Amino acid sequence: MGKLDGKVALITGAASGIGRAITERYIADGACVMAGDIDVAGLAALEAQFGSSVATLLCDVTSETEVAALCECAIERFGHLDIVVANAGAGTYGLITDLPLDEWRRIIDLCLTGVFITLKHAGSRTSDGGSIITIASLNAIQPSQGMSAYCAAKAGVAMLSQVAAMELGGRKIRVNTIAPGLVETNATSGMFSIPIIIEEFTENATLSRFAQASEIAAVASFLASDEASFMSASFVSVDGGGNTGRYPNLPQAFASLNT
Repeated sequence: MGKLDGKVALITGAASGIGRAITERYIADGACVMAGDIDVAGLAALEAQFGSSVATLLCDVTSETEVAALCECAIERFGHLDIVVANAGAGTYGLITDLPLDEWRRIIDLCLTGVFITLKHAGSRTSDGGSIITIASLNAIQPSQGMSAYCAAKAGVAMLSQVAAMELGGRKIRVNTIAPGLVETNATSGMFSIPIIIEEFTENATLSRFAQASEIAAVASFLASDEASFMSASFVSVDGGGNTGRYPNLPQAFASLNT
């Protein structure tokens, strides 16, 4: 028996990277997954691989209408909702004095408001005793030059999740946050193309390496399960000890490309 047998999970940003790894892990653990993403090809690949264990729907988490539809679809397809993973997000780069306001708003809308909308609609539909997991980042607690919008959004996710844990605790719903460090995914391929950034990440992590998405999924599996039955409002760093050091000097790294 899998530790998530009979459970139904909703995952945003499920078609690639950490979201896809969590989807794969939950299904392996016995759950069915309602997968939302804006990646049509990625969603189709999930359906082809997992068949009836997964249902998919195009979902932009900045759209309240689309998030509400994703939640309703989960109930219609599988009958109930037990686990929610608010994972969708993206990063950007730009010093505060140079960052366009529209780009700031795009990242805040996607990484913070998208989590709020997911909590709003999934929280009211999650079964009593369920588990909600938000994906923040090392940048929720460790600042980086050039990443003001992302850092602010992820710090907001951490606090928003604690508020949600307080508000949903009466229904025994647990709300926890995972804060990954550097993970090798398509979304971080830009960083991996600049060796000095990866070198600084590994030098500042106590384990001297970066993570694979499956390692984040393993923690998400634990938090979704009854093994974590007394964990709520927790901030779980999964960064190989990167929070003990400093974030790579991104402006210096990018400047080195032009020398």
